[in-house]
Amino acid sequence: MQRQEQDAVVGTVVVGSGDERIGRVEAAFADYLLVRTLTVIPVDLYVPRLELSAGDEARTLTVACSPSEAYARWHRPLRRAPHD
Repeated sequence: MQRQEQDAVVGTVVVGSGDERIGRVEAAFADYLLVRTLTVIPVDLYVPRLELSAGDEARTLTVACSPSEAYARWHRPLRRAPHD
């Protein structure tokens, strides 16, 4: 990652291949960013920092995949209901 701390700013837009918006950074952690998708029903993606690079515009990050690939790679649904 080229720009260290400013990349982790909450609210930064994450863009995929073809300049398709994937989501917005909701939280920053040591190894990954929590990215909430911009879909009708928001989904949390746990994107490794190593997968991100600085975008062309200020306050954007890019990943080398489409939004559907990002979902397949970084969405972690619950394995089972917490009350089971």
